[in-house]
Amino acid sequence: MPHLLLVSLIWAFSFGLIKTRLVGVDSTFVAAVRVALALLVFLPFLRPRAVPARVAVRLVGIGAVQFGLMYLAYLAAFDALEAYQVAVLTIITPIFVCLTDDLLDRRLRWAPLLAALAAVGGSGVIVAQKPLGRAEWTGIILVQVSNVCFALGQVLYRRWKLAAPQVRDREVFAWLYLGAVLATVPYACTRLDVPVLARALTTPQLGVLVYLGVLASGAAFFLWNLGAVRVSTGTLAVMNNAKLPLGVAVSLLVFGEKTDLLRLLVGGGLLLAAALYAQWLEKRRL
Repeated sequence: MPHLLLVSLIWAFSFGLIKTRLVGVDSTFVAAVRVALALLVFLPFLRPRAVPARVAVRLVGIGAVQFGLMYLAYLAAFDALEAYQVAVLTIITPIFVCLTDDLLDRRLRWAPLLAALAAVGGSGVIVAQKPLGRAEWTGIILVQVSNVCFALGQVLYRRWKLAAPQVRDREVFAWLYLGAVLATVPYACTRLDVPVLARALTTPQLGVLVYLGVLASGAAFFLWNLGAVRVSTGTLAVMNNAKLPLGVAVSLLVFGEKTDLLRLLVGGGLLLAAALYAQWLEKRRL
């Protein structure tokens, strides 16, 4: 439990730090730096011979989606939404996990779709404090793209890991972040003047990038896997969503964002109900 609480706190501060401390820093650049630093964290644990070359390529592909494309969409959403809104909208990921599993099994159940509709309603209540413009809709869509990418990568990695229990996660996790680097760094280099952006960073911004890359993306994922094997399945399910209230609380109390608390409670309640319903559906399948 201490490992999971620590990781949830690390992730909770990420939302506010991105929104308030990285203002003006291109989101693509942030994504590239973040996954590059995370790759450096996992490289010492990499065991190239732990899996065949074709499996390593598969893991690189999974990482490109789960972390690379996910971070590109997720970080871009902060240009249009408040940090607490991004934090709340990420709770929909368990719903996409159910839907992704169904699609990979070539079937479609109505129950996860109903959960998705409830989640969409909750999202609208929270974000639509005024008529939504193109920027807000873009932000909502980007968060959902991020959720889909993370869910797809999570499901694909889990399916592979269940078939290869003898392989330790830390021995192959660098392959995932290599894929993330390949998905973000070339893209950033083609559309941005990376050296100029790097020189323009302030010392606090450098500190935030190190925090996001080394801690939030690097050490946090390792600690999460370490803590996950030490608690019950029920506790793990609860802790998966702990970053939501923590992220919202930190964004509002520490970083001073403003919101309509009634809207937040109503919309957040709908999102939480939808996510818990999706998790219940997933447990019934296991």
